[in-house]
Amino acid sequence: MSEIKVIIVDDHAMVRSGLGAFLLAFDDLEMAGEAGSGEEAIEMCEKVNPNVVLMDLMMPGIGGVVATEKIREKYPQIQVLALTSFAEKEYVQGALKAGAIGYLMKNVSADELANAIRDAVKGKPSLSPEATRSLVQSAGEASPPGQDLTEAELGVLKLMVKGLNNPDIAEKLMVSTSTVKFHVSNILSKLGVTSRTEAAALAVKHKLVP
Repeated sequence: MSEIKVIIVDDHAMVRSGLGAFLLAFDDLEMAGEAGSGEEAIEMCEKVNPNVVLMDLMMPGIGGVVATEKIREKYPQIQVLALTSFAEKEYVQGALKAGAIGYLMKNVSADELANAIRDAVKGKPSLSPEATRSLVQSAGEASPPGQDLTEAELGVLKLMVKGLNNPDIAEKLMVSTSTVKFHVSNILSKLGVTSRTEAAALAVKHKLVP
């Protein structure tokens, strides 16, 4: 199995050093580069074409959210995992809206982080409990979301939770990709979220799918 190339982005050298040491403990993970700012991260992506970027959010310059958005626009094959100390909903929603596939806290265990990196490569989202709580609170606990989803939308949502992309879902359900896009758009609208990752988090939290 080929190694998963990871770039570490954080404005603190000690954090980058610690994460670099963590990656060495896993045979399938390789530290492909490090950056101290969002601008450096974008440049580094062009140089080494990593599989996953571990992105701090609070940095000088353009910051992690904008850097995430630019990386995802320019290099859609590269997945970004937000790795931060903040769980406020503005940061969580901002990162996920920018295209991050996951949102983890810096106190995450080594094994959890390694699994999140592996999942990111497969297109599967990862959210820390703190980030999930933040999203759920922002969506409002009063009326559980998802009650108005149709059977077809629930079927698509179930596969979204498993990390499948639109073409894979279309093949699985034997419908057109445009039909899946239509359902995904309705799902995001009905759940009041802006990204597939947020939708998956709410689906798991509220047990919308088995």
